[in-house]
Order: sequence, then C-alpha cells, then structure tokens
Amino acid sequence: MFWIGSWVTLSGGMARGAEWLHGKTLAATADAGFTVENIMVEGRKNADAETIKAIVNVEKGDPLFSFRPAEAQAMIEKISWVRRAQVERRLPDTIYIRLEERQPMALWQRDKKIAVIDEEGVILTDHNPQDFRTLLLIVGEDAPMNAAALMAMLEAEPEITARVEAATFVSGRRWDLTLKDGTTIKLPEDEMGLALRRLAVAQAEDAILDKRLSVIDLREDSRITVRTQPGAVQEYKAGYKAAGGGAI
Repeated sequence: MFWIGSWVTLSGGMARGAEWLHGKTLAATADAGFTVENIMVEGRKNADAETIKAIVNVEKGDPLFSFRPAEAQAMIEKISWVRRAQVERRLPDTIYIRLEERQPMALWQRDKKIAVIDEEGVILTDHNPQDFRTLLLIVGEDAPMNAAALMAMLEAEPEITARVEAATFVSGRRWDLTLKDGTTIKLPEDEMGLALRRLAVAQAEDAILDKRLSVIDLREDSRITVRTQPGAVQEYKAGYKAAGGGAI
C-alpha cells in the first residue's frame, strides 16, 4: 500500500459508513462485557463532584470504549481546584480518575470580594469562602503572588502565627500584619524571617505581644519601635542576637 502525500476527506457517505462501523464495534465490545459499571475517583476533596460527573458524561451500561479518557482528562484539568488528573479505562468495566488537587493557602480580599487561593496565587473558588475561614486573610493587588514567602516565614514562628488575623501587602513591596487584638506589625521589605525572629524573642523575653500596643514596627534591623494604644511612641530594645554575635 502506498500513501499519497495529501489529505483525503471522507465523503458524506463514507463518513456515515465509518460512524456505522464504529457504532457496531462499540456494540460488539459492550456485548462482550466491556460496559461501564464503576467510576472510581481518588483524591477529590474540593473539586466539584457534579462538574466531574458532567465531564465524564457516561451512564452505567454504556460501552466502556465510547469513553475518551484523554478528552476527559484535558477538561478535568481545567477545573480550578485540579492541578493534575489521571484518567483511564480499566478493563473490563471501570473508569478510573485520580486527582491531584491544589491546596488552599489563604483568602484573598479584593474589591470587597473574597476568594480562596493556593500557593501559586491561583484563584480556586470565590464560592462560600466562609468554609475556609481558618485561612489567613490577605489584602492587596499583588498579595497572592507574594503570599507564599510570607506564609513560609510565619510557619517558622507559630507563636506569632496563632495571633495573626490578616496580612496586607503594602505598596507592592512589604507586609503589614494585623493581629487578632488589632495590633499592626510592620514588616521590612527584606529579611522578613529575621524580623519575625526578633519579634518572637521579644515575646519570649518580655511578652511584647501581650502589651497594649497599636503598632509594632520591625522595619529597622537595629530596633523595634512600638506605639502604645493611647498614642505614645517608644523604642523597644530586644535582646536577640544574630548567630554571628551582632545585635539585631
């Protein structure tokens, strides 16, 4: 047989004949027992089950080979919650779907609307964000793309993290933290981790977070400046020293 270097378009009659043959083949495989009896989905927690069901679009007893795994996989991976999907037929009667879901990291407030985002700043959902109310609330146009670094620093200081209610990305450069008691913590643009470590030491040594303060300013690496609730400003000298022995 020789292949001619051109595309051949089936005529209407030939196309209908191919469809008829395809249908007969599916019917034969179904008669042989290759029908959909089970749909297995692993890894689903937040991705909408009804959306996945609509994408799969098969009923019990349908010919297994009428289902197209590659097409379903491509559509499932467009669901915001899904990072990756594996979709396959498992003979003789099962459609298997395995999901790797994106993990919710924070709530992002913008234009008075709140959405759930992951560590890459991808918006996962803005439906029922109250279901994720335990997540940190972040504010600011560029906050989603910069939140992962902040979260990593906070995870190293659980005593501080437990008190944080929200974080605002200021001027596209640095973060202000708002504590549950209303205190504002001003973080520096660089060396956030060291600044939070100085604050953690100040808390351990002098319970600075338990004082009646409105602002704790960590933007200067040589001191902590605080503003008391009545409005007085004072310098707080933390006793934390860097590993090399220099004062922080």
